[in-house]
Amino acid sequence: MNASRSSAFLVPVLLLACSTAAASDRRAAQQMEATDYGEQKLRALLFPSADLEAIRAQGRGVLAGLAKLYERSTEDEKAVIAWAFYTLGWKSAEAKRVLMADAHTPHEALRLQVQWALGRVSNDPDVVDVLVGNMRDDANPLFRDKAACALAHDQIHLTEEQKVRLYERLIQALSDPKPQVREIAIKVLGIQTGQTKGFNPGAPPAQREQRIREWQRWLEEYRSQLQL
Repeated sequence: MNASRSSAFLVPVLLLACSTAAASDRRAAQQMEATDYGEQKLRALLFPSADLEAIRAQGRGVLAGLAKLYERSTEDEKAVIAWAFYTLGWKSAEAKRVLMADAHTPHEALRLQVQWALGRVSNDPDVVDVLVGNMRDDANPLFRDKAACALAHDQIHLTEEQKVRLYERLIQALSDPKPQVREIAIKVLGIQTGQTKGFNPGAPPAQREQRIREWQRWLEEYRSQLQL
């Protein structure tokens, strides 16, 4: 009798477990279908011709979907999605994460779009760091130049305190041994601050050092004003 009662008890328990597993599988399938539908919808809005107004109309929640789609796309498609991030200009930790993964890609179209987009999705210090690093150290002069463009025009979320750090990094770049880097660094400073302090990237070292000291004094005064 005990064995019979035990068997009778196990049958509904097993049926319940199977039923629960089946329901879980259905929910997972439904979630996957929803994800696939969301990706298909975004792909339709992006390719072959991007409809940014339709994407913008979906609100900031679309950024997470774009980030997921970015990770599942080709390099040429990623360049389009990076351009979408740039155009939207909304802060997004997920967008920053996926873009930073391609901050050193040799793929030209993707690299340029990533560099331009980064400052429009984040004001984290490592965004400025990676762009300054590309501006100074990348082997490709085009990538160096366009990183400078991103520093000059696309750091739209920086606070005044964060700008101090950007200026400091740019002033350091005025001492770079590469003439191109000195030239683009002073251009970025000119755009950001409205002044050049007479710095000539091709002048003799002693003259350049004199102007750099002027920039350093200016930066200290600027920083002290923010602390008042």
